[in-house]
Amino acid sequence: MAALLPDAEWRHRPGLDGLLTALEAGEGRARFVGGAVRDGLLGLPVSDLDIATVLEPAAVVDRLKTAGIKAVPTGIDHGTITAVISGWPVEITTLRRDVSTDGRRATIAYTSDWREDASRRDFTINALYADPFSREITEFFGGVADLEARRVRFIGTARERIAEDHLRILRYFRFLARFGRDEPDAEAYDACRAAANSLMALSRERIADELLKLLAVQDPVASLALMVDGGILAPVLPEIDRSGIDRLAALILRERGAETDPSPLRRLAALLPPDARVAENVGARLKLSNKARKRIMLALEPHATAMPPRALAFRIGVEGAIDQMLLDPRRPLEDIHGMRDWVPPQLPIGGGALISRGLPPGPDVAKALGEVQRLWVEEGFPDARRVAEIADQTVSKFQRARQ
Repeated sequence: MAALLPDAEWRHRPGLDGLLTALEAGEGRARFVGGAVRDGLLGLPVSDLDIATVLEPAAVVDRLKTAGIKAVPTGIDHGTITAVISGWPVEITTLRRDVSTDGRRATIAYTSDWREDASRRDFTINALYADPFSREITEFFGGVADLEARRVRFIGTARERIAEDHLRILRYFRFLARFGRDEPDAEAYDACRAAANSLMALSRERIADELLKLLAVQDPVASLALMVDGGILAPVLPEIDRSGIDRLAALILRERGAETDPSPLRRLAALLPPDARVAENVGARLKLSNKARKRIMLALEPHATAMPPRALAFRIGVEGAIDQMLLDPRRPLEDIHGMRDWVPPQLPIGGGALISRGLPPGPDVAKALGEVQRLWVEEGFPDARRVAEIADQTVSKFQRARQ
């Protein structure tokens, strides 16, 4: 008896049945595919929904327009149309077969053969289809059994799948970390090691995207250790070694102890040598956004262990302070509790208040205001009354220095 996709909240989202009707899913022309089926079988939340169909893209667009559903040609060259229902995107892709591949991109042709479409996918657990109405699972390569056994297995041979798309090396270890038991298939591991240099042919943006997805997994340590030990990351990220794996393992323990959500960028910083210049070079090489580069660089600046948590957060921002404190094993985890929702206050006084107290306009005003702020922070951000006292004392100090 075929497996059934469990019913779940996502299956009843507004507009979905209308979309399925437009695609003639009831006549077998469209099925759920990939992550939604995989995660649905595991009882995990489903956010991204993909539908496979025998209808070609032009026919999909026509049917959606007729049904009054917005159609966006997000990947029409590869057979993908995005339908927007109640503000929710659903990717609809025509069944495909590969005509040729070069390790980075594929030339495809459309097909009506579900098995042919499944055979071009990467892992057995991703080549699962579900009838939207009967919920019956269709599979061709034992994906349901692999999912139950927590086994991540390439479709066909690992060597051939990797040759088609080199990014599958990184995807393999991400899926191993998320769905496997951290025990790689020997053939797959050997194939990934043998093809590691092919990662250099990929765009750095694709590598960064896949690496950050891996680092977002609850515990990616074992998979990353396999990658480092097998020399798989060395061609593109030689900075990451076994000591980085140890730092990441320690960080994950501290994240859990502090009840802090994992951050892929923070975890990337842990993997790198504790040097902001190294972080800058890696961030540039991976073509991270300026904001992301600044975050990993800030995380790896020398840790101000003696500075009170809120003083540190006031100086470098709450996010940066939490990163630094989690990465610093000398910091008590208690320092982090209560920091996530803290909003740094603004100094309740300006330069005009110092001038009104008798300080002549000029460069001394900025210096004196800096001194007031320093004392205010040191005292734990006291109220306006205490700030006024600090301002009086500071102005007097600067007046005496001018005499």
